[in-house]
Amino acid sequence: MPTFTTDALRRIGEEFLIALGCRTADAQIVADHLLQSNLYGHDSHGVLRLYEYARAVNEGRLDPLGAPEIVAEHACTAVVDAHNGFGHVGAALATKMTLEKARHHGLASVALRRASHIGRAGAYPLVMAQAGMLGVAYVNSGRMGFQVVPFGGIDGRLGTNPLAFAAPRRDGPPIMVDMTTCTVADGKIRVATNLGKPLPPGWIIDKQGNPSTDPQVYWEEPRGGILPLGGPLGHKGYALSLMMELSAGGLSGHGMSSGDMRSPGNGALFTAYDIAHFAEVDSYYDEVEAMVKHIKSSRTAPGVAEIFLPGEPEFRTERERARTGIPIDETTWGKLCDAARDLGLNPNAWELP
Repeated sequence: MPTFTTDALRRIGEEFLIALGCRTADAQIVADHLLQSNLYGHDSHGVLRLYEYARAVNEGRLDPLGAPEIVAEHACTAVVDAHNGFGHVGAALATKMTLEKARHHGLASVALRRASHIGRAGAYPLVMAQAGMLGVAYVNSGRMGFQVVPFGGIDGRLGTNPLAFAAPRRDGPPIMVDMTTCTVADGKIRVATNLGKPLPPGWIIDKQGNPSTDPQVYWEEPRGGILPLGGPLGHKGYALSLMMELSAGGLSGHGMSSGDMRSPGNGALFTAYDIAHFAEVDSYYDEVEAMVKHIKSSRTAPGVAEIFLPGEPEFRTERERARTGIPIDETTWGKLCDAARDLGLNPNAWELP
């Protein structure tokens, strides 16, 4: 399994995306996002996506030169149309606008439509938290809706529809929530497929509605489906998924799940809350740290060494991988090299000694 430094993986991403037709500045935004995902251990949203983006360009679902445009704007709100360009670029603009408006008015929401895959939803609230705000992101998959079964159903009718949240701390890294409203992002099923590993029980069902741990039943037609978050209480994940549809798909104008496979990409709604407009900042941080101390003072269950805050495992993985390198599985690396050759690149130049 090849292992890469952060600089090497960033360079690979930028070269690949520029060869795919991206502007240099856009390639840097996308490559940095994918690199950060790999650093956090979310390989499902890392460079694995590059060869999928290449396929999306070839199939006309992604315009590498599509540029985001502000199509509606008010004091605390706006709508950005990504024009089927890279979602990461459109989402970066939407996040920047959200921060600027929230800084002035206390809170703001900016919707994003006609964006291709925006990547890891948690990346955008994290930027808000690093700017001293509470950040929220709701995401849907437009009108496609075929991956996740509704509670009580066996046919895929919804996207994975992630939601994310981040809040700053006085000294430590932000508290960061990044989750799908189903049991798992389908990118993690891709990773298991590439590694030739079975899935944990409770993630997916086959086309007949039977529980399965075989990732192939998710990909092969007629497809199986991902279960909503919550297991026997999956009505909760299902309800959260509908929240993402109505908010991210409805308010953005990107559309909601209806099975239209011609409508790819993500709709999103980003919201920021400037703490200073609501509370005395030092008092807020005192409360956060008191809560953290209280939570971590709990006795741990058998076999559990430590209680983590949301986001702590990612930040620790980031430090470790920055030090030791980022592993890429052989199947992902092989597919990435094949796609690079199709673009006229020489992946042998990327190999590490």
